[in-house]
Amino acid sequence: MLVKQISVFLENKSGRLAEVTKTLGSNDIDIRALYIADTTEYGILRMIVDQPEQALQALTDSGFTVSSTNVIAIAIEDHPGTLDQALETLSEGSISVDYLYAFVGRSSTDAIVIIRVENPQLALDKLEETGIRVLSCKEVYGT
Repeated sequence: MLVKQISVFLENKSGRLAEVTKTLGSNDIDIRALYIADTTEYGILRMIVDQPEQALQALTDSGFTVSSTNVIAIAIEDHPGTLDQALETLSEGSISVDYLYAFVGRSSTDAIVIIRVENPQLALDKLEETGIRVLSCKEVYGT
């Protein structure tokens, strides 16, 4: 199962990130995870939120440059060495990871890892074949 990640292009200006969080908060949208990749002039904010379609609309309406991307969310035990199995599975399937980030979920002690790959369906198949738990949208968004 694929989940939606929201990406926001942000100029590196004071207060821009706060404008995003204010927009989401005022629309009752909860951020589950976020990651910022930046350069000296701009950044890309990647987020998992509980209502991705509403977030996309609210941020677009507020003038942000926003996109939605399909990513994979997996659950791994939260202790050293457990991420290796998932990454090795992808590597053995010749699946390159574009980026990933992780967070500890609310309802379990597992870490949730968000993975972006070029061929998500192939990655899903490989992960599921090796018994790695792929999370549903409901599990990730918490709705």
